[in-house]
Amino acid sequence: MEGASSAADLSASEITSEAIAIPVDMLLSGTLPVDVNPAMAQVTSVQQFSDVQPSDWAYEALAYLANSEAEGGLDCLEGYPDGTFRGGRAMTRYEFAAGLASCLDAVVGRLDSLDPEALARIEALQREFAAELAVLRGRVDALEAAVAELEANQFSTTTVLRGNAWMNLTQAFPDGRILTERNPFAPNAFAPPIRDANGRPSRVFRDQPQLTFSYYVNLNLNTSFTGRDSLVTQLAVGNGNSPANELVSSGFFNSWGVPFTDQGAGTPNNVVVRELFYSFPIGDAVQVDIGPRLNYYRYFDGNRFTFFQTGASSFNSSGSTLLSAIDRGSGIVIRWKIIDPLQLTVGYLAENAEFLNPAFGFNTSSNPGDGLFNSSNIITAQLAFSPSRNFNLRLLYARSSLKPYNGFIGGAVGEPVPYGYIDDGFGGFLNDSGADTLMANFDWQIADWIGLFARYSWGRVDVNPVAREEGRQVRVQSFQVGLGFPDLFKRGALGVISFLIPHDYLAGEQFLLSGGGDGGTQAELEVSYRYPVSDNISLVPAFYAIWNANNFDSNPTVYVGNLRFQFSF
Repeated sequence: MEGASSAADLSASEITSEAIAIPVDMLLSGTLPVDVNPAMAQVTSVQQFSDVQPSDWAYEALAYLANSEAEGGLDCLEGYPDGTFRGGRAMTRYEFAAGLASCLDAVVGRLDSLDPEALARIEALQREFAAELAVLRGRVDALEAAVAELEANQFSTTTVLRGNAWMNLTQAFPDGRILTERNPFAPNAFAPPIRDANGRPSRVFRDQPQLTFSYYVNLNLNTSFTGRDSLVTQLAVGNGNSPANELVSSGFFNSWGVPFTDQGAGTPNNVVVRELFYSFPIGDAVQVDIGPRLNYYRYFDGNRFTFFQTGASSFNSSGSTLLSAIDRGSGIVIRWKIIDPLQLTVGYLAENAEFLNPAFGFNTSSNPGDGLFNSSNIITAQLAFSPSRNFNLRLLYARSSLKPYNGFIGGAVGEPVPYGYIDDGFGGFLNDSGADTLMANFDWQIADWIGLFARYSWGRVDVNPVAREEGRQVRVQSFQVGLGFPDLFKRGALGVISFLIPHDYLAGEQFLLSGGGDGGTQAELEVSYRYPVSDNISLVPAFYAIWNANNFDSNPTVYVGNLRFQFSF
């Protein structure tokens, strides 16, 4: 408590020299060894204390305890050899016990010989502090009642509830009409385009969208049965559909220009189970997480400056654009702390995201037609090197097995295409495809006020046409580099500048049904700033600029502004 003295005020030397263990029987009997505290010395009068004045508020009480019996006191108070009492410092529990035992002995020893004047003094003290004792008794009773109420109505004895709520005010400002690769008969961001007679994917112009105001909520229930394990259940609900989604090519829904928290968690306004898994240790070095719905990004491709809650906030900037075909999936993740700076994380996840409904053709692990091992899935291994708390390097390899959606590879489960759609180059369907992704990322806090981060990804997807035997590949890479500014203008704040090339195609552009554009290369700049208003409330303004949107050199620049209100509880 501010303004109150506590044991925390003691120096290390004071604690070492004065906090001496004393047997309980000695405390109760009052028989203390002479060297319990050599720094203390008995006094027979309060006047022996050079730092105690008659004007001090506790002078009368000290006089009663320190003065000898001849002066009407109890003669049970000790001071320091230098003649001081040091009433402003805290005492140790041992000092308190020793002093209390000494004074109680003095009182008990005089009960039989108390004169009327002494009894009157005791009665006067009782009357003087009667009001304070009554208040204290009332506070204790109220505290006991509050504790009983909490025990009777607490959420759970084993479960802890934590949550986050976000409100997003977002607008996209293109400099002109934006050219997209979409189906002209269903010009949304989901239906694949149609190739014309020349093999070119259909194109649709899109106009500026309107300002949106949306919400997104995560509720986390962490239940422990042994103290070391954890059953994690995350619920999510939202209604976001960010303005930039009106400007992307087919298959790129929730990608560039979209704040991560400006999403709908599946069907808008419906509560879904976003994560459900059980975590337990094996020994001291291995942690196992297993469940029907694990979040891929909880374990892989992390970065202190691109975590969406505190750093770079858009879908494209918060993680590699070539990871992962499986956002949430059924399976297992194992983390092994090899030695202090090295951790190996491996996992297998089969498609089971909250926003993918098997009724619409997705091949989730809960669908008996595909199951745990025949649905789209990913196997990942990541080696993290953290020689200090200021530097982290991650090297990752992922092998994906991708099943087609509506006959094409891509869309929500298409990375490392990334997103978009691929066909056989003539509008024909594809069989299941294999894919490989290599990724390296690091974050380095160079000084207290500045940090550097970067991410490089490379991927390839096999093209296996249904109607032809010939197989080819689409190969793609992405780059990201940026700066972080911790504690910018306020402790706990974070400013981030991120530059990103989300998909630079190296080979196989002829198989791109959407995402190829006119051969241009899209580039993105993000500037965000998290300002903590309090421990539980943050304000996060962000600005994005997108050049050559949808890989069309002819497209004008798109600007996106987002203001996020973030509540943690």
